[in-house]
Amino acid sequence: MFSFLVLSAETDLATDIKQSLISPCCWAGTVYVLDHNPEMEEQIERFVAMEKTKQEILDYYIGLYGERILAVPKAEGFNLMVWVTPVLAGMIGISFLIFYIRTPKDTPSGVISVPSGVPFDDEIEKELQKMD
Repeated sequence: MFSFLVLSAETDLATDIKQSLISPCCWAGTVYVLDHNPEMEEQIERFVAMEKTKQEILDYYIGLYGERILAVPKAEGFNLMVWVTPVLAGMIGISFLIFYIRTPKDTPSGVISVPSGVPFDDEIEKELQKMD
């Protein structure tokens, strides 16, 4: 029973790591989703069998490929903008929307405003009255 729990925990850890790493063969999906990199999957299984922690394994792959290997960027330094920018953009958008909705309209409904200073305004009015 104990060996089954250990094996299950190892499999869960390996799956978690595979979901946390981008497949370096095409950089299009995680190692877990894409089956293009069996060597990397086997190496992850070996690391888990050697009882390395998740962070140790991730650090190993970061050392090989850089931080772009991570499926979810670390929330520190410049990468913090990846987490903060969408929230700020959403808050600014909602603020503008609320401001726009609450701003009263200048012209009452049904009334057409005529700009002052239109050349030949009187003549246009006379011609329009003749048409009726």
